[in-house]
Amino acid sequence: MKHKALVLISLLLTSVFIFNSCGVSKGEIAGVKKEIYEWRIFTVTGDEVMLDNYFKDALIPAYNRFNISVGAFKANNPKEKNQRYLIFAYPDLSTYDKVRKAVWEDKFFQDAARSFFEASAPNPVYSDFQTYICEAFDKLPQMRMPDKSRTLFEYRNYYSPNEDANKRKIRMFNVEEIALFEKVGVNGVCYGEILSGTRMPALIYLTWFKDEESRVKAWADFNKHPDWLEMRNRPEYRNSATNNQSVVLAPMPYSQF
Repeated sequence: MKHKALVLISLLLTSVFIFNSCGVSKGEIAGVKKEIYEWRIFTVTGDEVMLDNYFKDALIPAYNRFNISVGAFKANNPKEKNQRYLIFAYPDLSTYDKVRKAVWEDKFFQDAARSFFEASAPNPVYSDFQTYICEAFDKLPQMRMPDKSRTLFEYRNYYSPNEDANKRKIRMFNVEEIALFEKVGVNGVCYGEILSGTRMPALIYLTWFKDEESRVKAWADFNKHPDWLEMRNRPEYRNSATNNQSVVLAPMPYSQF
């Protein structure tokens, strides 16, 4: 599995080089680079305090030393599966590749993480983590940091029945859906097309809200908005996303978003 992931990353980086050598950058729109987002979703099975301390004291500071910001969240509903959602924001794909290698050569990270690795090897604190590498949408090529009043985020993952349907859904977001979100109070942090992940074709986006009341109101206003009622029935958007996942998230105290 690790070998396959490394091969895929190499292919992605080769594609970026080919586009750039031809004078066309796939990750750049009108001179603005499209960011790369890496999601890591950990399923917690052991000492969650130990895991949170590892993120707070070792992993996130290591990425910060390479100017990478990290958001960290958990499900707002305690009845949901106990998971940690981490998102890393990179300026481009090549930076992602460089930083993921450099972190493991960082002495400060190694020293800070050693006690966690030694303690969690015989007594694991998570069963696994899923990774998704995403490229930002044209409409929002760079992340928008949430307002300080935010208390909730919402993670949404939209799966499409085939690649064409996925492209049509992304176009729907770029052309008009994101703009409508902003009108009704669904505040976008980032939107990304999944380039590599455990299940594809799909997209992931993250939104923020002041509280649960404003979240419920924003989605109610969206669902009854005449623009949405007209948009969703257009032939070009029909059956573009047929299996959706939504999780309301609370930011961890050490989250940088």
